[in-house]
Amino acid sequence: MLDWLLAEWTQVLGFATGAACVLLAGLRNVWTYPIGIANNVVLFVVFLGAGLYAAAGLQVVYLAFGVHGWWRWTRKIEQNPTYIARTPRAAWPLLAVAGLGGAAILLWLLTSFTDSEVAVADALTTAVSLVAQYMLNRKWIENWFVWIGVDVVFVGLSIAAGLWIIAALYALFIGLCVFGYGSWRRVARDQSAERESAVTA
Repeated sequence: MLDWLLAEWTQVLGFATGAACVLLAGLRNVWTYPIGIANNVVLFVVFLGAGLYAAAGLQVVYLAFGVHGWWRWTRKIEQNPTYIARTPRAAWPLLAVAGLGGAAILLWLLTSFTDSEVAVADALTTAVSLVAQYMLNRKWIENWFVWIGVDVVFVGLSIAAGLWIIAALYALFIGLCVFGYGSWRRVARDQSAERESAVTA
């Protein structure tokens, strides 16, 4: 067991910090961001070693998004623990364009400059993950549905790369995303009820 832990310590650490990060996000706890940044550093090393170049690069961008989210959750409207918003209708086309456009650019980079054998899935999950992270930073509740879609694909991608611990992590993420959505939905319902009470009072 000790030999296995020593051999796979980066995946184990990635598993632990990743699970904690998503759980804290579901609880709307700002500590999701510093723990998420630590997770980004670990997974950068893991994915780079496995040849998942876009996923590795994604961790660098995630780190920047983590700083952005940390700032928003402590300085902007999102700092209110009970604040939850729906994704604005006008934002959906922009999010779709950003996701598809980002995936196309990453696919070109991966097929042109790397030896990636899973370029399509790697590019798509990377681009859509960035969209989901932006939505999370804004506390748009639909971010959880986007994350679930990404995590389902990432389970298969990790298995294809031989990263079984990371595959288990993303399978766990799916359950944590369901928990996160339920938690946020309850808060949003309470928030809506409070507003209605204030109006009728």
